[in-house]
Amino acid sequence: MSAIDWSVLILSLVFIVIYGVYKGRGSKDITGYLMADRNIRWYIVTLSVMATQASAITFISTPGQAYSDGMRFIQFYLGLPLAMIVLSITAIPLFHKLKVFTAYEYLENRFDLKTRGLAAGLFLIQRGLASGLTIYAPAIILSTLLGLNIYITNLILGGLVIIYTASGGSKAVSWTQTQQMIIIFFAMAGAVFMILHLLPQDVSVTDALFVAGKMGKLNAIDFSFDLNNRYNIWSGVIGGFFLALSYFGTDQSQVQRYLTGKSITHSRLGLLANGVVKVPMQVFILLLGVFVFVFYQFTAPPLFFNSVESRNVRAGRLGEQYRQVEQQYETACQEKSGLIKQLVQARHNNDDIALSVAGRQLDLAEQKVSGLKAQGAALIRRHTANKDTGDTNYIFLFFVLKYIPVGLLGLIIAAIFAASMSSTSSELNALASTTMVDIYKRMLKKDGSDRHYLVVSKAMTVGWGIFAIMFAQYANRLGTLIEAVNILGSLFYGTILGIFLTAFYLKSIRGAAAFYAAIVAEVGVVLCFLFTQISYLWYNVVGCFLVIIFSIPIDRFLQRRKTR
Repeated sequence: MSAIDWSVLILSLVFIVIYGVYKGRGSKDITGYLMADRNIRWYIVTLSVMATQASAITFISTPGQAYSDGMRFIQFYLGLPLAMIVLSITAIPLFHKLKVFTAYEYLENRFDLKTRGLAAGLFLIQRGLASGLTIYAPAIILSTLLGLNIYITNLILGGLVIIYTASGGSKAVSWTQTQQMIIIFFAMAGAVFMILHLLPQDVSVTDALFVAGKMGKLNAIDFSFDLNNRYNIWSGVIGGFFLALSYFGTDQSQVQRYLTGKSITHSRLGLLANGVVKVPMQVFILLLGVFVFVFYQFTAPPLFFNSVESRNVRAGRLGEQYRQVEQQYETACQEKSGLIKQLVQARHNNDDIALSVAGRQLDLAEQKVSGLKAQGAALIRRHTANKDTGDTNYIFLFFVLKYIPVGLLGLIIAAIFAASMSSTSSELNALASTTMVDIYKRMLKKDGSDRHYLVVSKAMTVGWGIFAIMFAQYANRLGTLIEAVNILGSLFYGTILGIFLTAFYLKSIRGAAAFYAAIVAEVGVVLCFLFTQISYLWYNVVGCFLVIIFSIPIDRFLQRRKTR
């Protein structure tokens, strides 16, 4: 990067840290530190909710997901708007009425302490691990730019987030997320503009979408019903609804964002606005990846987008074989590019025969290109000794570093860092809240002073930050980041949601039954993950319904046993 890009990046990071420390000053107790004095307006709530979900993984891995797999990932979000409506009607009034710090406090009022502790524990495990992924994602960038060891970059990035989150608490998180989302919106708009600008002059936006459609990248909706298919309309609407219901309704990193709203109305408006904006935002990010794909139909892409691994294999014992495959791959891509141009020209001429001929030839050319890419991946797999050889996480990064001009490059990199910092800060804040309120204050020290709880909350934020950094050191083994983080969440969210739905709607079920049913459900979800090919979105449905279904007979059994 140029000096200008580095200046934009460094100034953005320094501003975020200083602004967060400044806005978070003055907290005298855990209500101010953990809940921002419950005084945040709805539009800040909206941006904060969006920023919490839209981590750096969203902006690094999602475009690569669209490049490799098309638009069908958008189905993952189709259940979200409905979930926002349900939560606005049910959860928000209840949580505000009880004035809870965490969602799990309600479970003790409804059930018992052990059920509250179980739900809080499941959240702490899942979100603690996920926070490591949000640190790792931008670490890919810095390690690629500077050639630094990625473990060092994890420490640097995690440390920056810890500074302002630990010092400023929930106020710092909410206010910095507003600035971070502004940076992100401008950067992504600039990236799309540059991609379209870099296309050949005779290729319009509609031509680009036509090419993407012909290459199978506009596959936004799939109506086929297949439990093993990760992304179709059914897994998206049903599985996505349950995932969103659990994530926004029971995950403290999100619940805490809208509980800081100054009233029920502000919390509701913040959540509903997220439901309106989120799906179009994800369509935009996926289209960004589709346009990158179209760009590389006219400009030969690298055989492997992870330039570090490519350099390593070229320098090793398989270097000559790899270079031969690279040459063949470049030639095949040039041939395919010629066919793409013929396809576009046939479209301009309204020549259906030429369009059909070019389409058939293009299918054969794409098979050849895919075969050569598979050969390259196999060589890298042999060289790296069983490391993951997917390069999805590097596609957008590679394009940005190679083709985005000075100034805008720094802004895009800053946006990715901002996204990481926003989501990680929310997660650390929520982890500290849950550990403090549901574990420490409730079970370990009930009679501490406000000052004591404030100091311990800050210490817990630092502690969870260190844990997240440690897990980030292993994240490079998890494959596609955008899927890894959602799979991780789906292993736990269904069970937690099932506990809450049982609490809301099955009034006769007691705490012990809910507790044991949740354990059975979590075991069932893990077994699905280990021994079936069911799409991870369905884990949320499985976990939720297992809790509900098993809680009824378990409760009856326990009651009969008690009366004997």
